[in-house]
Parts: sequence; structure tokens; C-alpha cells
Amino acid sequence: MVKLVDLLTQVRACTACADLPLGPRPVVQLHPAARLLIIGQAPGTKVHATGQPFNDPSGDTLRRWLALDRAAFYDETRVALMPMGFCYPGKQGGGDAPPRAACAPLWHWRLRALLPNIHLTILLGRYALSAYLPERASDSVTEIVRTGPVEHPSLGRLWPLPHPSPRNRRWLAQNPWVEGAIIPEMRAEVCAVFRGACPSTPLKGLRPLENPRLLISLILLE
Repeated sequence: MVKLVDLLTQVRACTACADLPLGPRPVVQLHPAARLLIIGQAPGTKVHATGQPFNDPSGDTLRRWLALDRAAFYDETRVALMPMGFCYPGKQGGGDAPPRAACAPLWHWRLRALLPNIHLTILLGRYALSAYLPERASDSVTEIVRTGPVEHPSLGRLWPLPHPSPRNRRWLAQNPWVEGAIIPEMRAEVCAVFRGACPSTPLKGLRPLENPRLLISLILLE
């Protein structure tokens, strides 16, 4: 039986996309004990340079949403980070190019099968949403996020969110219900996944948790 450490060695040696502008440098964070899985888009230039996932402004926003400091976020025994594209894809138009289409089909399902303790998966942005919720591929990100979490028959609880990129600040400003309601509810579930090891005070910029479903989530997931 293949072990995760052996498969990760293969991932980090991958040259399937040898034509990448900065060359292949897969960036993931995975451990069999992880309880939270976050599926993002693809590394940017800073993440490519440092080899640390979400080590950029998008990560700052994501950690604020999750109420996790850097130590907790980068604890691989707690948080798994697996983007749709493992390497920096280059530029396209005014931003980064989409994740390479060959990456996720090559690695995701094999890696996910070796993460037996995942209790919650967060999907960030259009590419992750389309891949893991293909039945919603024709819906907008706004519609999918508004629907809230879904139960997947084999992957468990999936929580769809917008990508925390600075490029989405305008969208977030136009949809204040995301940070006002969706993010606090998601944060409560993350807290429950980690058995209550989260801050007891609201994060700056987010309203207090007022939805009664949050208490139910905490009880069910504990």
C-alpha cells in the first residue's frame, strides 16, 4: 500500500508541466492526521519563491476567516493544503493564469485517499468549486457560496467559499453577507473540527456569531 510520504515524494518530483514559466515547484501541505482540508487555486509568485502555501495576502485573509494564527495554520497535523494546481502557472491577462488542468486529475484523488481524518473540506474559488461540485458548474460563485455547505457521499462535508485573493475585495464589498454570515458560520465549524481550540472573541471585521445553527454545528461535530 502506498504511503502518503512516498506519494508526496512523487508529487515534489513531478515534471508533468515542465514548460511552466518558473519551472515546476509543487507546493502542498499534507499529513495523515490533518482534520481540515483546504483546496485553493494555485501558488502565486511569493508562494513559489518561499515554498510555503498561502504565504501571501490571500493567506492573511484566509487565516483571518478561519481564526487560525500562522502556527496553527501551518501545523500539518491539523491543516492540509492542496491547491487545484500545485505549481505557479504564470501570468494571463491582468492576473495569474488558471491552474494547469492536468494537475488535479493526476494527484488529487490519490492524495485524498491517504487523508483518513479529514472532517471538513473548504473549497476556495471557481476552480475548486467546479472540480468538486461539478453539478453546480453552471452556477455562479455567488449562488454556490450562498447555498452553504454540502455533504459529499465520499468526501464528507464540503464548504464552498470565494477565493480570499485581494482581487476579490470588490466582490466581497458588494456581498457583505459573506463575511457577515457565511464566514462566521464556517469559522464555528472549523472550531468544532479542532475540538473548540479557537478564539472566543470575534475577529476584526467580522460580526459576532448570531446564527443559532452554529451551536448545533458545534454539538454535532464535537
